[in-house]
Amino acid sequence: MQADFHMHTVLCKHATGTAADYVKSARKKNIPEICFTDHAPAPDGYDSKHRMAIDDFPKYEAMIRELQECEYPKVLYGIEADYYKGCERFLRPWLARQNFDMVIGSIHFIKDWGFDNPDERNVWDSIEVTNTWSEYFKLIRKMAKTKLYDVVAHLDLPKKFGHIPPAKDLNEMLCPALDSIAEAGMVIELNASGLRRPVKEVYPSLSVLKLARERDILICFGSDAHSPEEVGYAFDSTFKLARDAGYTHCVHFRERKKLLTPLIHDV
Repeated sequence: MQADFHMHTVLCKHATGTAADYVKSARKKNIPEICFTDHAPAPDGYDSKHRMAIDDFPKYEAMIRELQECEYPKVLYGIEADYYKGCERFLRPWLARQNFDMVIGSIHFIKDWGFDNPDERNVWDSIEVTNTWSEYFKLIRKMAKTKLYDVVAHLDLPKKFGHIPPAKDLNEMLCPALDSIAEAGMVIELNASGLRRPVKEVYPSLSVLKLARERDILICFGSDAHSPEEVGYAFDSTFKLARDAGYTHCVHFRERKKLLTPLIHDV
């Protein structure tokens, strides 16, 4: 099995189970390496309902450091940090002080709309889908240009509830974003959580992933687990997707450095 480089803890306020239970689940499923990447704090109050408070961050670090004492699986220390207007004031100096193995970059808001939040799903009924995706990919480009992040999370997240623009429009918006990702040296994760959502599809789709492969953008794998049972979720599907897109290797991380390893799981 490959590594699972995306999972959360109860500190983000919307996950269940203890961090130790995630480790036990990985061990049971013979996943040799995992990385906790809980939602980073945002002292400016951004999306406070779905992330740890700044005062909880020492608890998070201590919790993961303690788990790193186990022999199997190997436990890595990471964070998922949202990109949004003004985030750099806190993130740039704060990330520089930490000793993360990897930093995932994600976008969950377009202006003040949580476009992937089930509680705000109804907004999709009153907006123009293609324009919304265009605004999203503009944010992806801005995120990549900060060079604060190692990995792009769930790249085509706006499809979560099934709202997808025509392929031609999507490619026109997507390609400049992929170029920015490639220029920044960022990795794209294959995020299995989309299979648990209404769209029933891995993030990103095969067509998106093929365009990433054309640009030699590297990949890693993540379950985006919010419960111990979701660790390693549907990895057979993500591995097959990677191979179908032409990938033969994936990335592991150590102290924010990329280590290229072959895809070894049989599917």
